[in-house]
Amino acid sequence: MKEKTVAIKKEEHCSCPVEITMNIIGKRWTAIIIRDLVSGKKRFCELEQSLDGISAKVLSQRLNELEQHGIVQRAVYAEGPVRVEYSLTDKGQDLDKIIDSMADWGARWGKSI
Repeated sequence: MKEKTVAIKKEEHCSCPVEITMNIIGKRWTAIIIRDLVSGKKRFCELEQSLDGISAKVLSQRLNELEQHGIVQRAVYAEGPVRVEYSLTDKGQDLDKIIDSMADWGARWGKSI
């Protein structure tokens, strides 16, 4: 009889705080999405326009992942047409310090890379 293997998410095994953070924000586009949401609510199309080169599919995936982690909240307004806005939760707003530090580092060292 075959044993059934259970896939365990990588985040569940992390004990290093840096690794935990990187597992959440380290995927391509994720930190940039957070950067754009720090300034306030955005609609999907606004995010898509500000992230030159991202596909709608990837943007949707990243927003869903951030929502599952409690970093982004999605508000749906029953209007014609339906309006959906994304914003950061308190947990997501707390990432602003990390994004600012990344921006400072990039401004200081980016030209030398």
